[in-house]
Amino acid sequence: MTQDTPPPVQAAANTPHRGWMEELSAASVSQPVPDALKTMKMDRVFWSHFSPNLGPGGWVTGALLVSLGLDFRAGVAAVLLGNLIGALPVALAAAIGPPTGLTQMEASRRALGRLGVRPPALLNWIYCVGWDAVNNVPAATALLTLLLAMGLHTPFWLALAVLAGVQMVASIYGHHMVQALQKYLGGLLLVVFTLIGIVFALRGQAPLATHHAVSLGTFMLAVGILVSFNLSWASYSSDYTRYLPARSSPTKVVLLALAGLLCSAIPFQILGLICAGSVADPSPTAVIASLRQAMGPLGGVALAAIALSSITGNSFNDNTASYSLISAGLHIPRVAAAVLTALLGYALAVAGAGRYTTLYTDYLLVTLYWIAPWIGIVLADWYLGDRTVHAVPPGWTRGATLFVVITVLTIGLFSTSSLYTGPVAAWMGGADIGYYVGFFAAFAGYALSRPKRASS
Repeated sequence: MTQDTPPPVQAAANTPHRGWMEELSAASVSQPVPDALKTMKMDRVFWSHFSPNLGPGGWVTGALLVSLGLDFRAGVAAVLLGNLIGALPVALAAAIGPPTGLTQMEASRRALGRLGVRPPALLNWIYCVGWDAVNNVPAATALLTLLLAMGLHTPFWLALAVLAGVQMVASIYGHHMVQALQKYLGGLLLVVFTLIGIVFALRGQAPLATHHAVSLGTFMLAVGILVSFNLSWASYSSDYTRYLPARSSPTKVVLLALAGLLCSAIPFQILGLICAGSVADPSPTAVIASLRQAMGPLGGVALAAIALSSITGNSFNDNTASYSLISAGLHIPRVAAAVLTALLGYALAVAGAGRYTTLYTDYLLVTLYWIAPWIGIVLADWYLGDRTVHAVPPGWTRGATLFVVITVLTIGLFSTSSLYTGPVAAWMGGADIGYYVGFFAAFAGYALSRPKRASS
């Protein structure tokens, strides 16, 4: 067997099972990957953090910065700063996978306990369902437009169902299929989107020389959106590094994950800034229309790439969601969890397609308030401890209480969205610092109160 071949999957009862499909039992999620199956190649770390960001989401986010009031120079500064801040915790979390062999949620039970991990796991499942919808709306719009250009009149719900069905099948197969899609489909999309980016940058109406004053609150809001764009992967990261050999270099894992995130998010968002002058509004329909027009005869290629891009992102979402639902305490076969996630994501996408921009910005901002303190606690537990596998606390820990308290306080005091603005955020003119406060308060709080454990 070569290292690039998916490892034979082993059932919970140690019954051999060979093929691309990951073990289907709930136990395969809660237990570490056996050493014999940890044969993943290191390059997959880059692709698994690079490919899910290949899609119209980056373009929409870049164009959104202009609609918020940023000029090109401030927009580029926000893109660089926001992505670096958001990507660092994700890359650091990726290094937890190889030595523990656990998914990201299951690895966090070290700090939160078996009972305490259930609230963030449930939140992550809800979060994955929402991202499923966010990714599928522009992809289905692109597929619909492509089919219409071919003379096929297809309703939105049917185009969406085709994409959701493919994504669901990939997530049912699980880790090995998802990783293969990231590498091979991601490589194809990289070539196509590079071509799209070059053509659009040459033909787009970019207000590069236009400068105007940007308030601190507006800039901080934009940075917050960009932080959330990458930080949202923090709850996924070790899901796709746990099949690496346990002795894999943590430095290589962190650097490859960081490179994957930054090399996909930053160029796409800057291209969104460049295109903003020729996009009517930061919505999937407007962005897709401008891409198609700029590509001319290759417009169909652009539409196909956008439609395919949802498969790399949402196979991730559905697969991680199936892990998280099991970690939340619902002990059902992984395939049932994957199907349930895909169906709910489909329903949410159909219901929310008409108000995509509001759903997108509010969802990015509000849901990230729980991830920041959670990953702060996870990283404090791992990097300030001895990084060995410990006996897992069976119940609810002080870390779990800290997570809940800081999450509620940061939402109540610091959040900024169309749904609710906290008093501190209002006093600061709408500047959103909730992520930073939540992360550092949780990290410091856990560091000062973390318990001493005996190795198991």
